[in-house]
Amino acid sequence: MLWWQLTSGKPYGILVVMQTNMENTISAALALPTQARALLAEKLIESLDSEPSADLSAEWRQEVFRRCREVDEGLVELRDAKAVFDRAYSDLG
Repeated sequence: MLWWQLTSGKPYGILVVMQTNMENTISAALALPTQARALLAEKLIESLDSEPSADLSAEWRQEVFRRCREVDEGLVELRDAKAVFDRAYSDLG
């Protein structure tokens, strides 16, 4: 009943509107300059993980955001994980 009301009696009406809106949104996003598209992509990806884990304390969430910000701002040196582990295993003997 609710589906029928939402689509004004036209089956799949909402899907058509959503598809059109999504296509317009995608077209508009692709028309943005490179840096703006990169920022948009970053924000969309962040939104997928926006629900904080119940297992993560507020302090750890702040720490994660701080570290991500430092990476984004180029304040820290990133190293290849394989190289780091290879050296650690080598140092252990």
